[in-house]
Amino acid sequence: MDDVAEKCDVIIDFSHPANLDSILKYALANKTPIVLATTGYSQADLEKIDSASKEVAILLSSNTSLGVNIFIDLVKKSVKLLKNFDIEIIDKHHKRKEDAPSGTALMLASAIKEVDTKKYNTYGRQGRDAKRSKEEIGIHSIRGGSIVSDHDVIFAGDSEVITFKHQAQSDVIFAKGALVAAEYLQSKTDGLYEMKDVLNID
Repeated sequence: MDDVAEKCDVIIDFSHPANLDSILKYALANKTPIVLATTGYSQADLEKIDSASKEVAILLSSNTSLGVNIFIDLVKKSVKLLKNFDIEIIDKHHKRKEDAPSGTALMLASAIKEVDTKKYNTYGRQGRDAKRSKEEIGIHSIRGGSIVSDHDVIFAGDSEVITFKHQAQSDVIFAKGALVAAEYLQSKTDGLYEMKDVLNID
């Protein structure tokens, strides 16, 4: 955004982590709120975002779908109830997606670990000694065709399985959620927010 001279009400970014610096520079100079919906940020990027949020309002979410964020909340609540169940996450996306696992899969894992702090991520499995541990969250990524964005969270117990699923049938859901988030930020001067703040989820 280095060449942008016009002022805007809010920035909504679905582009690429490489654009973060120019977006933050513009936002800080113009006190413009930002909806950051890009995935693949590094730890250094996240630290820049956190620092900038002290001066401008930023909503950071790897998935702005309203349905996905309710889905994440349902999974989080289920962790409290299904304490002895093994948990696996499967993310499925189109063949052009660069980052794996998806930002949404990582959001799901993070939400699970908020409830059970002993849990840790395991990315795929292979080999002759791949037995899971009780505290693993298995995360598996599938890439192919034109799949928009599918996520399954499997709770596997003894003799029973509960599967939560969210399927995005169009990218439109992300745009709609981002617009709701942008409207939410209009009343904020600074701070780092998530979609759960927009939806008023505890």
